[in-house]
Amino acid sequence: MQTMETRRWRLKGPEMEGPIARWYAKVRGSQSQLEAYRAQAAQLTSGLPEGARVLEVAPGPGYLSIEMARLGRFDVTGLDISRTFVEIGSENAHRAGVSVEFRNGDVANMPFGAETFDLMVCQAAFKNFTLPRTALAEIHRVLRAGGTAVIQDMSRDATHADIDAEVAAMNLGWLSSFMTRATLERLRNRAYSPLQLELLVAESPFQTCEITTAGIGLEVRLTKPAITR
Repeated sequence: MQTMETRRWRLKGPEMEGPIARWYAKVRGSQSQLEAYRAQAAQLTSGLPEGARVLEVAPGPGYLSIEMARLGRFDVTGLDISRTFVEIGSENAHRAGVSVEFRNGDVANMPFGAETFDLMVCQAAFKNFTLPRTALAEIHRVLRAGGTAVIQDMSRDATHADIDAEVAAMNLGWLSSFMTRATLERLRNRAYSPLQLELLVAESPFQTCEITTAGIGLEVRLTKPAITR
């Protein structure tokens, strides 16, 4: 039986609603970043069968979800706790001419049935979850047997030089670069190291994971075992 999880403390910053969310959507929507989302969409969905159901948790403005939907082979859903991001994602999908269902909700209590999705993706958000163990249990619940969850986030082991290189690659103006760099430096203090994530996953229904690191980031791959008869 799962015990009650203690909520993880975090410094309260500006909520991703209203003007803050729309500023973030603009910053993350540069041409170079949209091209990166396009490449990520193809890589993340490689090997998925036609008609597979994909869930992106905390999709923000929805750029990655839209690129996965643009491939035309999958049923894509986005779940975000920010109502403004749900609106922005829906607007962006409509403009792109693709179908993505953006819904408002919390990863710790997802409004989906068990065994619903073949792939779950979460980018740059897991470190902000106040109930990470509950979130992992919920991700495991909504995944179908044989399904995969991919968590991509900042690594606590990222260096100042790694952060500088990441911001430079975004091709932002000087003010947005300054603000983005300051934000990443602050967020690193909340991020998990690979070892911390291994220990967290070991206490979850997944139990094991594969972790790779590159630049400021890390990727965690979790698989829900297929049912064997």
